[in-house]
Amino acid sequence: MKYISTRGKMEPIGFLDAVMTGLAPDGGLLLPEELPDIASRLETWSKLSYQDLAFEIMSLFATDIPADDLKILIEKSYSTFRSPEVAPVVPVGELFILELWHGPTLAFKDVALQFLGNLFEYILQKRGGELNILGATSGDTGSAAIYGVRGKENINIFIMHPKGRTSPVQERQMTSVLDDNVFNLAVEGTFDDCQHLMKTIFADVDFKTGHSLGSVNSVNWARVLAQTVYYFYAFFRVQERTGAAEVRFSVPTGNFGDILAGYLAVQMGLPAGKLILATNENNILSRFFNTGEYSVGKVVPTLSPSMDIQVASNFERYLYYRTGKNSEKLAEMMSCFSQTGAVTVEGADELFAAGEGNTEQTLSVIRRYSEEYGYTLDPHTAVGVAVAERFQTSENIPTVCLATAHPAKFTDAIEQATGTAAHHPVLDALADAETRCDTIANDEAAVRDYLVSKI
Repeated sequence: MKYISTRGKMEPIGFLDAVMTGLAPDGGLLLPEELPDIASRLETWSKLSYQDLAFEIMSLFATDIPADDLKILIEKSYSTFRSPEVAPVVPVGELFILELWHGPTLAFKDVALQFLGNLFEYILQKRGGELNILGATSGDTGSAAIYGVRGKENINIFIMHPKGRTSPVQERQMTSVLDDNVFNLAVEGTFDDCQHLMKTIFADVDFKTGHSLGSVNSVNWARVLAQTVYYFYAFFRVQERTGAAEVRFSVPTGNFGDILAGYLAVQMGLPAGKLILATNENNILSRFFNTGEYSVGKVVPTLSPSMDIQVASNFERYLYYRTGKNSEKLAEMMSCFSQTGAVTVEGADELFAAGEGNTEQTLSVIRRYSEEYGYTLDPHTAVGVAVAERFQTSENIPTVCLATAHPAKFTDAIEQATGTAAHHPVLDALADAETRCDTIANDEAAVRDYLVSKI
């Protein structure tokens, strides 16, 4: 399997090179040349464990990793999860909840970043050299990435987060990791600012190469690949319970990486009749799928801070397929968007339904599910549930809502909704932990100087 850039100005490369490259040299994002058709394998895969299913899917894409090595990487990555299922599916009311928060940092990002951290280490052991990871986070990516590579030899990690715009627990999870190879940067700006800084620095190919920079953000193809697995796993578990021939997925969405994995899974043969895209008040993506217009607004702070995003870094991958894999047309669209902050796409994609769950609705859903079902939703998952309920139909097709984080990561929102704080012993232990973080200006030169001084 070879990988190409969405913008078409890069020679095809193998999986391991794609992992180390992160963002393509032409500014595009990497995708496989072709997606495999796995529809005929579904019945064979339906009874596999999560780890074995991950191997079957990933081996189609990571063709330059020996099978035995890939199995070891997968087993090592998911041995850190607190549930033997990795991603259990729980029936709650009329919905199914796919719990993706059983990893080390209690967020869905662990599913991909535990694997990616081990993959980076594997590649460096094979090839030598070092890797300096530069990432941007709206909350959960940072801590999951840090836990994925903390203490690993020949790897440094630099994570930028928007100062004061993550939850206190999310910030402590990042800044309480004191390993020598971990650097936290609180940027005086929004997540979109952090993401822009990262992309601009990566676009300087000489600087990127000279300082061995790599990416853990969902611009890294391995992240998206790892996330496709749990869509298939959830389908199989729901099918076992209901006998359904297809399901729907509701995905709380900010940076479009999680729902992109679902989109690619459908292109590969996943029997999903609808992908329900759920945003909070930062609704650039739900507006796009309802109107065709992708236009930047002002970032609004909400109870679901990981979704407080306007410019979704993975959206370019989707637009590549939406334009019929026309790299030239896509490059023109992205240039237009960069200059004007807006782009319009004609027509509709019937696979998607989209809606917004605002703060009032988020709190109402958390309260109702706690009272009626004794189940506590984190605010991001609550947005997904709120929107999913609007698209329930009489067709009796099960809906799976992706639960992206443990509610204790957002205990203030839970207490506001229910009157009772949410707890988890892992997070409670951080209350008095020593922390380390550097505040930095929203300035590319300042970030470059910081990197050079620490590498």
